[in-house]
Amino acid sequence: MMHYTRTVEGRFLHRPNRFIALVDIGGTVETVHVKNTGRCAELLVPGARVVLEQAAPGAPRRTAYSLIAVYKGELLINMDSQAPNRVVLEAALSGQLDNVAGEPLAAVRPEMRFGSSRFDLYWETVSGVKAFMEVKGVTLEQDGIVRFPDAPTARGTRHVLEMVEAVRAGYRGHLLFLIQMNGVSLFEPNAVMDPAFAQALRVAASSGVQVLAYDTWVTPDSMVLGEPVEVVL
Repeated sequence: MMHYTRTVEGRFLHRPNRFIALVDIGGTVETVHVKNTGRCAELLVPGARVVLEQAAPGAPRRTAYSLIAVYKGELLINMDSQAPNRVVLEAALSGQLDNVAGEPLAAVRPEMRFGSSRFDLYWETVSGVKAFMEVKGVTLEQDGIVRFPDAPTARGTRHVLEMVEAVRAGYRGHLLFLIQMNGVSLFEPNAVMDPAFAQALRVAASSGVQVLAYDTWVTPDSMVLGEPVEVVL
């Protein structure tokens, strides 16, 4: 299980830039690190309840806290951009992705290069099938529908098209959208925000890349892989 230590709750006040935020923690205003450089404008609204992880004593940091999650009403959304890779790697190592691979995995390695991209996961199955997986964290939700991205992402589009090239080279390719919350109904690309990414995703799916979405179980101090979510391209 991906676990945080030393978590506390606060109230979001203001985000001067994409790296930091001002948060009221028990009556004291703290400058905290935001572990997601995306816009997250619909989440980080003044007064929102947020969850912070306190840095270890003596850690060489400029801020004492990192913002890792936010409540949208009663829905808790993890917004740590580093967390999805950790969750999916743990899931692969524990056998939770054997059903995606179609058989047990014999080897799993993070951060493997192909072409000009570095994919989040590489694995080999017991029968020798080789595959890449790219993981994208999803935090944008409206009426039970989640979308990616929340801002234009040329880098994300490049990753998708590189995955197509990997499939053409004989690898299996998987794009996994990890929804950093629970209780949603479906995933779709955010074609209004980034039509190029949405088109690349459709090209990938028609070229043999498997496009997946999974939700997660989120608590103030943990996040674990949940269940598959319907994908509509």
